[in-house]
Order: sequence, then C-alpha cells, then structure tokens
Amino acid sequence: MSILDKLFGKKKPSLEDDIHSACEWVVRALNVSGYNADYSLESMKEIDRFFDEQSGEGGIISRNRGQIIFALASYIGETVIRLYGGKWSGSDEVNMSVELDGGTVIFPTQRAMKRYQNGSEDSIYAYVYVLGPHEASAESHT
Repeated sequence: MSILDKLFGKKKPSLEDDIHSACEWVVRALNVSGYNADYSLESMKEIDRFFDEQSGEGGIISRNRGQIIFALASYIGETVIRLYGGKWSGSDEVNMSVELDGGTVIFPTQRAMKRYQNGSEDSIYAYVYVLGPHEASAESHT
C-alpha cells in the first residue's frame, strides 16, 4: 500500500478480491441468462453449455473475452474450493491457481482458455470431476 493509499484509506484490490468480485458477477449473469451456477459439480456442465453456446462468432464471450474468461475461471476455481477444499494462489489472472488440500494444483484460467479455444474436448465438467473423490460402484455378484 502506498503512502497516499494510507493517507486516503484506499487499498488496491488484491487478486483474490478480484476473483471473488468476478465470481459474484458471473454467477448473477449466468443465473439471469438461464444457466444454473450454484457451485455444484453439476454446474460445471452448465459452464460447458455456456462455452458451447457463447463461444462462436457473435457469442457473448467474443465481445469481452478477457473479462468473461477470468470471471468463468474464478467461478470454476471457487467451485473446486467449495467442493474439495483448497485455496487460491498466484500473482496474476492468467496464472492464478487453486491448491487443493491434497497438494494438487490447478489453473482455472488456463483451462477456461483451452475450453474456449478447443471446444468440448477440454470439458470443464471432466476437469473438475476427476479432482474429487469418487466411490467405485460395486456390482453385486449372485
């Protein structure tokens, strides 16, 4: 914080502040637009649907790609933290990461950019799904 900030009580928002603001913004925008953004694993399917519907020419993402990708990445990371535990780290929007409680590190912005560029082969749902603990289904043998 600079001396002027101290004198006038202004503090530059941190990356984490920006992440939380972007996340709140995109949740409201997605929900108003008919996508269910509720921080659940299933909501990652909605993020994939959003990419599918809004990535082409004239899609919402093309109008303000950087801000929207950052906001979606913030939501993806925050969902991962809520589902599996972890914390934000990193020094900038492109390299921000989530370190899961088990030590795995993911990069939501980079994944969101890949999803935008490559389409469904870089599924957000699959990316988040594999991070979590999943019980193996046991078949009964009779």
